[in-house]
Amino acid sequence: MAIPIITLKHKKEASIIRKHPWIFSGAIERILIDEDKEDLMDGEIVKVVANNGNFLALGHYHNGSIAVRIFSFEDVTPSAKFWEDKVKNAIEYRKTIGLFDSEETTTYRLIHGEGDGFSGLIIDVYGDVAVYQAHSIGMHKVRNEIAAAIVKASKGKLKAIYDKSAETLPADYAATIENGYLIGEHEGKQLVKENGMSFEIDWVSGQKTGFFIDQRENRKLLQKYVNGKKLLNTFCYSGGFSVYALEAGAKEVHSLDSSEKAITLTDRNIEINFDKKIKHKSIVADTITFLNKCEEDYDVIILDPPAYAKNKKSLHNAIQGYKRLNARAFKMMKKGGVLFTFSCSQVVDRQTFYNTIMAAAIESGRNVRVMEHLSQPADHPVSMYHPEGAYLKGLVVYVD
Repeated sequence: MAIPIITLKHKKEASIIRKHPWIFSGAIERILIDEDKEDLMDGEIVKVVANNGNFLALGHYHNGSIAVRIFSFEDVTPSAKFWEDKVKNAIEYRKTIGLFDSEETTTYRLIHGEGDGFSGLIIDVYGDVAVYQAHSIGMHKVRNEIAAAIVKASKGKLKAIYDKSAETLPADYAATIENGYLIGEHEGKQLVKENGMSFEIDWVSGQKTGFFIDQRENRKLLQKYVNGKKLLNTFCYSGGFSVYALEAGAKEVHSLDSSEKAITLTDRNIEINFDKKIKHKSIVADTITFLNKCEEDYDVIILDPPAYAKNKKSLHNAIQGYKRLNARAFKMMKKGGVLFTFSCSQVVDRQTFYNTIMAAAIESGRNVRVMEHLSQPADHPVSMYHPEGAYLKGLVVYVD
């Protein structure tokens, strides 16, 4: 069967020539498929050509705003070797940044979507297990080929591949699949290291793929500011910032999350890393409710909420949410306090986030100085041609 061909409208090829990996539905002129087919199916591989017929890219089709997610700008056959070469490239990059063979850090992101040429796919590593999470049907349909490529390209270092895509794919398609091992088996929990500290990861029932790997360098940076300080870690999930703070000599740490399960994870990670002498308190509560009623005095506060905006329609409400959250934190902080504040919403760009935090500072009436601009780590690379991939942004600010 011939690969379906998508022809773009006149002059709509410019962004693809610049290697942007998305084709929007409005750019499509026509779709050519076999006569015996009624329509393209979500996840099918398609060839994209310019209005003059010149080849542009190969990608996965999806009936939506982003109609094609490109995985190759070369006219190749997406064979087993093709996927293996792409995975090898990702591994070589992780070796360059010192992660693939590290003994101090055994958890990292192996595939980061567009940043690694796998639009619609992330793969996180926990020891010798890789967790596969497709965000497009196309990337889920090639899961077995990519899983095999991972084992082969890693030369057996990665022994098990777990597919955790049911939560991230369109509902109709997700209803037809189940999470499970594509290759190998594992009990579903793993003790891993991050910058020498230990964390127990549960990729089967945990959030995302099991751990928020993207905050690794920001957790390490926190250690500069916490010695002898009292710290509040909100939206703590598995307590990553809390563990780093205690390791760096924080005098007291409070970990806050609305989920009892998250607090259980935090307590477990505290137990793994420290003896009973450390001063740590876990709190199950909604962050805003807690901050509004809080009478504690904190030197350092971490605000790392979930994505408030999933799309542009929810952007306004998200901005108001970030503003309320940060304004309340500013108002309650001790003089000379330090705030780490983040947004992981892709549609909230860096300038919008900065402006929102500035508005929160103005509302609080506090004098605030910017100390650091934060981002995602190098194993979450951003393609130069896809700036939308820079989803994580943060600020470290000093509050007078």
